[in-house]
Parts: sequence; C-alpha cells; structure tokens
Amino acid sequence: MRAIGTTLAFTLTLGTGLAHAGAPTQSLRPEARTTQLRAAAVTTSGEDARLQTWLAEFRGRALAEGIRPDVYDAALAGVRYDADIIRRDSNQAEFVKPIWEYLDSAVSDARIANGRMALDRHADVLARIEAHYGVDREVVAAIWGLESAYGAYRGSTPILQALATLAYDGRRGAFFEEQLIAALRIIQSGDVRPSGMTGSWAGAMGHTQFMPTSYLAYAADFHGDGRRDIWSDDPTDALASTAAYLARFGWVQGMPWGVEVRLPNGFDYALAGRDTKAMPSDWARRGVVGLDGRPVRDFGSASLLLPAGARGPAFLIFKNFEVIERYNTADAYVIGVGHLADRLRGGDPIQGDWPRGDRALAYAERQELQQRLTALGFPTQGVDGRIGPNTIAAIRSFQRAAGLVPDGYASLDLLTRLR
Repeated sequence: MRAIGTTLAFTLTLGTGLAHAGAPTQSLRPEARTTQLRAAAVTTSGEDARLQTWLAEFRGRALAEGIRPDVYDAALAGVRYDADIIRRDSNQAEFVKPIWEYLDSAVSDARIANGRMALDRHADVLARIEAHYGVDREVVAAIWGLESAYGAYRGSTPILQALATLAYDGRRGAFFEEQLIAALRIIQSGDVRPSGMTGSWAGAMGHTQFMPTSYLAYAADFHGDGRRDIWSDDPTDALASTAAYLARFGWVQGMPWGVEVRLPNGFDYALAGRDTKAMPSDWARRGVVGLDGRPVRDFGSASLLLPAGARGPAFLIFKNFEVIERYNTADAYVIGVGHLADRLRGGDPIQGDWPRGDRALAYAERQELQQRLTALGFPTQGVDGRIGPNTIAAIRSFQRAAGLVPDGYASLDLLTRLR
C-alpha cells in the first residue's frame, strides 16, 4: 500500500534504466569508466560505513520499541547500504504517464485474461474470503493483478536492507524508521524469516504489496496455521489480508467504485470534484446520466470525477472509491482497480475518449504550474509538484477568471497560458 502518483499522472517506480536515459556509458574511454566505477565504489563504501554506525545507534531505539536484542542483531547482520534504492526513490517523481496510458497497461487484455484465470483457479478461496469479509472477489483480484500481476512479480529486494537504507538516507526518514521497526516486529512474531522477507525496493511486500505497518494492522491468517504468510506461492493469506483491509475501511459489498456517465451540453463544471456530493437521482436532474441515458441507480451519495478534465470520460464515484483510495491515493490507481474489477466480471471498456494528444506534466512543470498560479493570486497552498485538491481548486479559480471551462485539469495548454 503506497501513496503514489497524482490526480493526473501516475508515477513510475519500475526501477528501469530510465534515470540514465541518454547516458551512453558504453562510449566512455575504458580508463574513464574505470575511474567512475572506482569513485562510485568508494562512495558506496563510505555510505555503508555510515549506515553501520546509524544501525548501531538505531538499535537502542528499536529495543525501546520492544525489539529483542537477538532479533535485531540477527535480522540486520548482513544489511548493507543500497545506492540503487536511493536512486529509485529520488527519481520516482520525474517519470509520469498520462492516466490513459496507465490504464492501457493496468486493464490490458492480457491482465483481464490472466485475472479471469486467477479467479477460476482460486475460486474456492476467493468465495470464502468474500463471504467472510464482505468484499467483492473481483476487487480483491484486481488489486492482486495490479500489485504483482497475480503473484508473478512480488519483488525480490531484501526488505530489511531496503528499509534500513531508506531510513538512514533521511529524505523520508521518520516514515521508514517506523516501517523498519514494524518489519522487525514481524520477524520477531515468527511469521517470516529475514531471508524470506522480500518485496519491492520501497518496502512493500507479498502478493498485494503490504507495507510492514499495514501488515501488522491488517494481515490475516486465513489458513489458520498460526502464520500470516503473504510471501509464499500460496496467495490465500495475502488475498484475505487485502479483503480485511478494505473491509476495515468500510467497503460496501455490491456498491460500485464508480459508474461512467454522460454530461449534458452546457454542464456546470464547477460541480465536478470531491466536495459536491448528491444521490445519482439528483445528478440525473442536472442531466448527469448513465451511458444508457438513464439515471444511475441510487447506490449512495456520489461525486463527479473528471480525471482528464472536460475532454475525457466522466464518472460518478461512490464510497468504495474512497476505500480503494486507502490502498493507494492516486486516482489512476483507484480507477485501474475499479475498472479492472468491472472487466473481470464481464463489464464493458470505458467508453469516453481520452485526450490522447495531451502529455502529462513533468514534476518540474507541475511545480511551475503551482508557482505561477500562486503568483497570480490563485494560491495552491504549497509547491510540491502534486496536483491535489488545493491545486485543482486554484486551477478552477484561474479558469473561471480567464473565461475557460473550470474543470480543474492541469494540462500543458494551461501551463502555456500561464506563461
């Protein structure tokens, strides 16, 4: 469970060679390349020595939190500084996809087909999990599909080394210190050995990528064997843990995450956004109806989401959208999970056209957008490169003042106009 991305762009954390794009290392002179490698080794060696000093100091804090000395010493004995993890953490904000490109991958034909096979293969356990927790099996399967491709890519990074490196580095030190203590508690409980605690470079673990603190709070022993095992090839405990998490945050069985809708001509786009909520029957009186032209069923109070502004698809979103959002705050991710779940149960593709001619704003451009809006008297309450509610509200205010459609969409056209 990770907070990633923004309202308009999904942050890549693939750890590929993207950070080095355009760096033709093969063309360096051999002696220059050797010098670079030697300097990198010295730097890494120095950081590793400092990490060991930090771990010795952190030991006292861990023991004060209830970690036994023998557990701490054995679990962290082989931990070393991992420069690649810091590189990935530093670069993840720079590489973004527009939401439609993300959804092309997240809800691809292959992922749908593999998901349906996974539903069939694990039909019995998913049915029992659904009956126990009241969470739709397709939603659990969709999270599984997005987090690890139904268990195929769970991550092989040693979690303790990743968390120790990130905690020592300090950029988000307090968060990762908490995760490291939680990981040590998991080991101390006997649920997994240090060597078996593997996952992503950012510390997420298992089939559905639980962070250690979330594991401690929500992981389930659905097998009843005394261990909450989210790492093994058997996904039972991981899937049950995901359902337990969603149930804890108020999942309503049978309620959709959202429903694609059609907007009337002349629609007041100021009504779009999370602050305006109404029953679908009330939205219908404003001309907001399902793709079949009929009012959407009154599942509950709903708000209108325009993930790509006025030129993209529109959705009425319900409480279950917010529940999935607890797993990951990016709109792209929530729509990906919800729409994949819909497709797994036989639903149709999204019908609205995405503005595929647009590109996502880079991190620096999002910061520039916030700076320029604030300078013009439309404060975004900070310059962090995240297109959150405050920035969307500022964009809408500017759009109204400029006579534009106030859809809150942070596009390149908008940034160009601000310049």
